[in-house]
Amino acid sequence: MNIIPAANIKIVEDLTNFIVEDIRSARRFLKKILPSINIDSLTFNILDEHTRPEEISSMLDPLLEGNDIGLISEAGLPCVADPGSLLVSLAHQNGIKVTPLTGPSSIFLALMASGFNGQNFAFKGYLPIDKKEKRMKIKELEASAYQYDQTQIFIETPYRNKQLLDSLLETCKPNTRICIAVDLTLPSEVIISQTVLEWKRIKSPDFHKRLAVFLLYR
Repeated sequence: MNIIPAANIKIVEDLTNFIVEDIRSARRFLKKILPSINIDSLTFNILDEHTRPEEISSMLDPLLEGNDIGLISEAGLPCVADPGSLLVSLAHQNGIKVTPLTGPSSIFLALMASGFNGQNFAFKGYLPIDKKEKRMKIKELEASAYQYDQTQIFIETPYRNKQLLDSLLETCKPNTRICIAVDLTLPSEVIISQTVLEWKRIKSPDFHKRLAVFLLYR
């Protein structure tokens, strides 16, 4: 947890209201960065893909009463491929100050380590689950990489990582480059960047149920 700036931890220490995707993992995270925190004194609201839009407005009540709220993403960054953007948009509409906290971004760390174009890139979030639609999307991303000299960045639910890699290798040209960055900032970190042909020749690392960022480039 030494990658979390001390200033962030100080801010979290003063918060009593949190909006999270999963309460159990959020409580575990807070206890890890602040061992002395009284978890039972905190208030948690869930904001995930199942939250109805009409439920979100009431989550702003503590803010309207003058109390700060912390928004914690389950993985990655709040509001980037994350339902928290709905809350932040509503906060702006109500004139509430929004402060993003500094810290590592898996998207940019992966781009930095890929060797791909860092001046022209696009983050595409999650690709379609349906296999046919996914392959069509991959072809579209590959075309953009070649036509616009643009790095394509995307992610996947950890238990579908292997299926996504298989689709990439089945769909892309042999010389198209793919980078997979797994467990960034952790001791188990793995970053491999090579062509589709080279990927087919090696034994892929076991990254089932591990957080990964995928990048595609010409």
